[in-house]
Amino acid sequence: MPRIILFDIDGTLIRSGGAGTRALERAMEIALELDAVTAGFSFAGMTDRLIFRRMLGQLGYEPSEALIDRVLDHYPEILREEIARAEGYRVNPGMQEGLQALAFSGRGDQAVGLGTGNVETGARIKLERADLNRHFPFGGFGCDAEDRGELLRVGAERGAARLGRSLEECSVLVVGDTPRDVSAAHAIGARCLAVATGGASRGELGDAGADHLFDSMAEAGALEILLGD
Repeated sequence: MPRIILFDIDGTLIRSGGAGTRALERAMEIALELDAVTAGFSFAGMTDRLIFRRMLGQLGYEPSEALIDRVLDHYPEILREEIARAEGYRVNPGMQEGLQALAFSGRGDQAVGLGTGNVETGARIKLERADLNRHFPFGGFGCDAEDRGELLRVGAERGAARLGRSLEECSVLVVGDTPRDVSAAHAIGARCLAVATGGASRGELGDAGADHLFDSMAEAGALEILLGD
């Protein structure tokens, strides 16, 4: 069966050393001309637009689409600055090796893309530092939908189109690190390979119903699932 594999970014492929959070908060400060903004909630598994919507509401603003767009206009430039200077930026264990193995698997019936809550511009900036964009010619992004399941569906449909197949003809594997990744994968009938390299523990991911669960992609057995699920 043709395969589509969709990777989350934050906590799954990379850790940005807090650059993403700092950029989101700075974008809000500049757009709203505020001295300081600190989000009082976890961003894990949330889409960028939903994060901004919630932050605006938290600050007492009406989170209109126009206001969210205004904040997003400032975000890419700030994110690029933060990513470039983030001392804690890293690719998570086993991910480089996993992506290389997929690239050289020789399978013509396989499409590898992104399934991330980041808007596409932000996603590409986060991956550029580690030269990871070359592995992901398509994806489903936070600019496609605020609902994580829906953006995964968009990404899966794009993958199926690249293979010249309908989505119903393909199996879909989502690689993520949060319970939201697991539930969103299941919402579109996909399976989830969960890695405990983000904020969620192995126990929390197991409780969420992850189909495959590893401490990281470097753990024994993870690469086999990635290549032959």
